[in-house]
Order: sequence, then structure tokens, then C-alpha cells
Amino acid sequence: MLQRLADAQTGDITDLIDTHRYPLHDCDAPELKALIEHARAALAEDGCCLLKDFLRPEALRAACEQGQSLSGKTFYSVRKVNAYFTEDDPALPNDDPRRTFMERTSGFVTRDMIAPDTVMQRLYVSPMMKRFIAACLGEAQIYEYADPFAGLVMNVLPEGTQQPWHFDTNEFIVSMMTQKPLGGGEFEYAPMIRTRTEENLGAVGRTVRGEDRSRVKVLTLNPGDLQIFKGRFSVHRVTPVEGPRERHTAIFAYSEKPGIIGRAQRTLQLYGRLSEAHLLAEQRLVRSDALID
Repeated sequence: MLQRLADAQTGDITDLIDTHRYPLHDCDAPELKALIEHARAALAEDGCCLLKDFLRPEALRAACEQGQSLSGKTFYSVRKVNAYFTEDDPALPNDDPRRTFMERTSGFVTRDMIAPDTVMQRLYVSPMMKRFIAACLGEAQIYEYADPFAGLVMNVLPEGTQQPWHFDTNEFIVSMMTQKPLGGGEFEYAPMIRTRTEENLGAVGRTVRGEDRSRVKVLTLNPGDLQIFKGRFSVHRVTPVEGPRERHTAIFAYSEKPGIIGRAQRTLQLYGRLSEAHLLAEQRLVRSDALID
């Protein structure tokens, strides 16, 4: 593949994506308009949209190789967490989901370690990509994170590791698997189990404790598939990885407003360090909703 740098001004990614199936370069294409309508309907119904085989085969091979070369830079942390990443509160009832703690292995390569000529960096900053994702979400515009670590990360899960049930702090997430494990590592979610104003603690509790799987869906992901997911409202997890091949996923974090920087406490938990930007942002933190987290 021709080496090109990530470019937030022009960002032509037609050499990376399957433009026959996904004509992101042609805003007037009927196929693109139909694709956007499909994505909006899926997100409205289920909080999740899966776009199969988004990458060209040669771009997928490059992304896989780049992920393998980056995995040695992964920061790992293992800790007990609940679905909200909050501390235990003995004053709460035992069946409150905030009292259910599960082992989480976080493995991330942060954006500052991902070279500008990688497939994932080029996808993340491309105006073509951002315009498409915004249209699928029904947003006029979306923005890259200002966070120097968390805007783009690669999630790395070796054998025996998992991400237990949790909610995301941002309203939506865009992700793409670049390497599939030999077994396990399944993505499970309970679509739109809470809203901006209703936590629905009873249903969340039954789901995370495994008492009720009636809401749970299992999504089969393969390398090169693009997923748009409303993880702020749908509790979700990745089951334990089986076998010696790691699970690699590029995670593209966008927001409806510019200048977003992650909370210092959670940044330290996930990535093991803070930048000056995180410390400054904590002083002027503004929340977009009143959910627990």
C-alpha cells in the first residue's frame, strides 16, 4: 500500500474502504443515502449498526499487521469494577448493579503511540469518515476528541482477559476489529437498557448478574467490520478471550462537541498516566447528562 499520512483537511480514504459497498466519497450516491438510512434505523431500534467488510482486503491486512506491531506498547490494568466504574457504596441494596463487581482487564495502546500513517489514524481523522458517521447518527457534525490519549485507541485482549458489563462515558463509539481471537471474545449487549433520564437499575442488575439474558444480544464481529454503537445507553461486554491469538480492536471516539477530554480518574485507570490537558480539563468539567456514569 502507498504510505499516506492521516489528514484532517482532505483525508481521502478511498484506498482503504470498499467504495463499491461504501461510496463515502460520493455524497450524492443513492447507495450512500440508502446506507445512511439503514444505519439510522438500526441505531434507533437497537443502538447498534454493523457495517460488514468496510475495509479493502489490502487495507485490512495492513491494519492487522500494524496492530500486531503496536500490541507490545499496550498498557494493562486488572481491577474489579461495576458497570459504572464507581466505588462500592454499602448503603445501597445488595441487588443494586453498583454493588456487582467484576474483573476487568484493560489493555490499550493510546493515540500518541499510533503512527500517523497507520490505517486507523487515517480513518479516524478523515473528514470523509466523520461526515459519514455524523450522517448515520443524525448529527450535523461530529468532532475528534481533543484528548491526546483517548480519541483513538487500540484495545488489546490476550488469552483469558475480558471486558465485563459496562456503560461507556461517551454517547456513541465507533470501532473496528483488526484481529479476531481463536475463541471467545464475543461482543454482548443489552440494547438501550437505560435512557438519559431513567437508569433502569433493576433490569441492569439482573443483566450484569446473569439472572436475565432476555435483553442480551450477541454480535458476531469479524476483522474489517465497522461498528457504530450507543454504548452510553446499552450495557455491554466482551467475553473472555480463548487461545493464544489476541483480540485487537481500533476504537474511534468522536463527540457532538469539540474539545472533549476524558476524566482524569478514568484516564489514569485505563491508560496509566495523565497529560497536562487532563488536569486542566478536570477543573472545568461539564457533564452532558445526569447518568451515574
